[in-house]
Amino acid sequence: MSQNARTDAEAIFRAGVARVDPRSMITRTVSLNGSILQIQQGNQIHSWDLECFNRVLVLGFGKASARMALGIEDLLGGRISDGLIAVKHGHGEKLSRLRLVEAAHPVPDQSSVDAATAILELAHQADERTLVILLISGGGSAILCAPWHQGEHQLSLADKAAVTSALLACGADIREINTVRRHLSAVKGGRLAAALHPATTIALCLSDVLGDELSSIASGPTAPDSSSWADALAIVERYGIKDRLPESVKNILQDGAAGLVPDTLKPGDPRFERVQNIIIGSNRQAALAAAAEADKRGYKCLYLGSRVTGEAREAACFYLGLAASCAAGETSLTAPACIIGGGETTVTLHGQGLGGRNQEMALAFALGLANTPEDLAARICFLSAGTDGNDGPTDAAGGFADLQLLQAAAQGGANPQRSLADNDSYNLLAAAGGLLKTGPTNTNVCDLQICLVR
Repeated sequence: MSQNARTDAEAIFRAGVARVDPRSMITRTVSLNGSILQIQQGNQIHSWDLECFNRVLVLGFGKASARMALGIEDLLGGRISDGLIAVKHGHGEKLSRLRLVEAAHPVPDQSSVDAATAILELAHQADERTLVILLISGGGSAILCAPWHQGEHQLSLADKAAVTSALLACGADIREINTVRRHLSAVKGGRLAAALHPATTIALCLSDVLGDELSSIASGPTAPDSSSWADALAIVERYGIKDRLPESVKNILQDGAAGLVPDTLKPGDPRFERVQNIIIGSNRQAALAAAAEADKRGYKCLYLGSRVTGEAREAACFYLGLAASCAAGETSLTAPACIIGGGETTVTLHGQGLGGRNQEMALAFALGLANTPEDLAARICFLSAGTDGNDGPTDAAGGFADLQLLQAAAQGGANPQRSLADNDSYNLLAAAGGLLKTGPTNTNVCDLQICLVR
């Protein structure tokens, strides 16, 4: 029964991922009627006449940008004048009209700087007769890395990488991480929009952030930023990582908070007047498609929304509590049931192991199952996985949790408690047959959790 549950959980997850395939989303939302380019945003349709422009420039960055670019090439073909797409290593596609470069994620490297330099060079060539189509998706913050270089503040790639590593390890959430990264960048926080001005810019965004906040998707390169230098400084102080940052970063944060460094672009800035930001895909769309697949398979569904945050191991306790209550007949949701949620949790690193937030959640869920009455635990199967196919610095999308996993771990002599304490979820799940490996999906809308109760 457990293996069947895993099969169902994986199929439900894959249905959610398929719904947010970037190429398909471009096809659904963008159309060309003669020379009129139309983009549907909910009940609203935006239109541009391509005859009004001398050039069409296509720029993209993020894990999903290559597949988004395929959709744009299908649509516009020879109307594309030039363009460049920057993706995470291993997430490329074969493009026919646009150049493609691969860069590092989640910690930027020189290839990330080279990608940003090339895109900025193209951006500065745009004029008022240029239509720029931007393809933005999660991962763009690292893939497009342009350290601040102005006046006495000259940040390096090493500075940016150190900041990113410190933020990822301290337990800061994605909004906090992006607030800091925006302020240390020459392209984020609306600064790419400033570089593109006075061109007409259409930014098509695949959201990987809670609430689909534009300023947080790839750190908001074409969106107004309401946060300040003081906010960025407060975040590094709140997590106690200020002393671990390079002196150059501490200096610019302090000078920025004192009003001595220009801030990111704010709402109402005239350089946004010719910019249209449009979200074409989100975690909610993936979760609803997953729920539809669960319904086809005979499960009653409870969708918890797409704002699941906090420590991964604490979120696991929440999901397990719901599942056990359902299995015990204590809720209005009755078995067979499927509980679906989405979002992006965090992991505060205490050990030296290997894993990601989804694998850590699965391992913590499994440990909770060990303390759940067996008649209830035997009916529960849990899967947490990243829609991009990569969970942390591993080759797995996420992991399963059920009694089968615990039994396999015990037979192999593994110690789940020790593995969790060392943040070593990957190796335990691998040994116990609990990893989900999809390979890169070339999309990215945060994570999905699928919890089945038989």
